[in-house]
Amino acid sequence: MRTHFRSLLLMAPPGATIFLLFVLPMAVMVLFSFRAGSFGAQREIFTLANYQSYLQNPGYQQLLLKSVILALQTAVLAVVLSYPVAYYLAYYAGPRRMSLLTLLLVPAWTSYLLRILAWRLMLSTGGPINSLALSLGVIEEASPILLYSRAAVVITLVYAWIPFVALPIFSALDRIEPGLGEAASDLGSPPWRTFLRVTLPLSMPGVIAGFFIVFIPTLGEWVTPLLVGGVKGFMYGNAIQDQFVRALNWPFGAVMSIVLLLLVLFLLFAFSRVGKITDMAGV
Repeated sequence: MRTHFRSLLLMAPPGATIFLLFVLPMAVMVLFSFRAGSFGAQREIFTLANYQSYLQNPGYQQLLLKSVILALQTAVLAVVLSYPVAYYLAYYAGPRRMSLLTLLLVPAWTSYLLRILAWRLMLSTGGPINSLALSLGVIEEASPILLYSRAAVVITLVYAWIPFVALPIFSALDRIEPGLGEAASDLGSPPWRTFLRVTLPLSMPGVIAGFFIVFIPTLGEWVTPLLVGGVKGFMYGNAIQDQFVRALNWPFGAVMSIVLLLLVLFLLFAFSRVGKITDMAGV
């Protein structure tokens, strides 16, 4: 009985925090999605018209699909670029490991907005990328080659997320028993095969965690597309932000947010099911 009471006492603060900061706001958003309007008498009218309007407008579904593709590209690139960094830190950094980890996280100590604006400057007409292209003769006159495009959004987001992806991968690599690689080598396995058959599979939990650390927030991203993406980099998160801030259509913005949440939950559920099936098959 005393143990049960202690467990409840320990769970109460985080449980209350989750309820107040997650469950309650989500319930309010679901409630708002059924309202006919944001203000006045329409706020007291409940209807399914917002959901019908969303389903009847294919533009929102197409924008959501484009945002999913961009989020996938960003997550995959972040994982691919972060893995060598994490691998070096885990196996070759030695006593410099903590210093290099600190350097990896230093950019995250500055304002995210400032880092986006820095990339906006670098990708602009007078930025260093244009200057380098001019000096190499790639272009004849200065022009914003990448700015205000989907590529600019991907580049900026990958840069911002690399430290946070490298950390879970590093943690997974660091937990791998060194004797496994030595045993594979003693059995005649070359380094590349040891990596593919031993190191990479055992580090997949970190890879998967890093992937979703990038993928889920990028789906709802709106600041980066707004500053460096322009019209071509417009994403689903920008449409949600427009509904809440510009159109003041909170019920429709809530509908769009709920659709995004359901999509993320579905993808997480589907991925967990695939992972369970793979484990049962012994892959």
